[in-house]
Amino acid sequence: MIKDVSFFLPGINNSGVLLIHGLTGTPNEMRILAKGLHKAGFTVYAMQLAGHCGDEQDLCQTNWQQWYESVTEAAEFLQKQVDHFFVAGLSMGALLSLKLAAEKPEWVHGVAAYGPTFRYDGWSMPKYAKHLFFLLTWFERLGIFQDKTFIEQPPYGLKDVSIRAAVSASMLDGDSASAGLAGNPYPALAQMQYLAKNLRQQLNRVTAPCLIMHSSHDDVADIETNARVIEKNVSGPTQFIALDDSYHLITIDRQRKEVIQQSVTFFQNIVNGHFPKQESINE
Repeated sequence: MIKDVSFFLPGINNSGVLLIHGLTGTPNEMRILAKGLHKAGFTVYAMQLAGHCGDEQDLCQTNWQQWYESVTEAAEFLQKQVDHFFVAGLSMGALLSLKLAAEKPEWVHGVAAYGPTFRYDGWSMPKYAKHLFFLLTWFERLGIFQDKTFIEQPPYGLKDVSIRAAVSASMLDGDSASAGLAGNPYPALAQMQYLAKNLRQQLNRVTAPCLIMHSSHDDVADIETNARVIEKNVSGPTQFIALDDSYHLITIDRQRKEVIQQSVTFFQNIVNGHFPKQESINE
């Protein structure tokens, strides 16, 4: 049975942020960011994607359309309660955030994409895996290797050693509700590839301002082939921030305070009518 670990924090400034975790992840990877946004006055809803926070079978019984449907349901709930609605996601959650902005421009006033991931091509990914991901959709169509799982390896998206130890311990102990799954099932990875392909065709429909934050040393997803794709293809204004002391999970890694600060400022600027200019910032 899947445990519901989503959480809701009511704010005071009539602005809300929907937070979306990544593939095989959990709302807990957005908790530190959620608390920071809430402290700044925002209403925050850290949702749980369909099929997540259970076991691999639970995840593989869902597809990317169901993940996105759970996003739209959460967004509809939150946007009715606030005057300014924002959406932010980590890794695959960033893709889902952008898709919502593309399809519901009347809802979304701004998007924050943290470590957006179209492909797994970071420095820690083995060469065979980089090529394997391209074949995952073919495996799915042919019905082969559907019982296989790509097991995550150190550093698990975390440069901070102490946080890495805590997260990996929970993950490897099977506490998927707290730390997510230890591996990525091939069927789920194939579904993510379908989502990525779908979003690429919609990026030019994103007109809301976008904050893009990505580690220049991302171990999972290379900044140039992932984050820059968004910067180059969305139609709205972008603010690009490259972090230099984090790995993939920037919402909980060493520069988590920077992520909070930049996000709060970005959302507040939109509320105040100061849309961010087209710019690129390298930390």
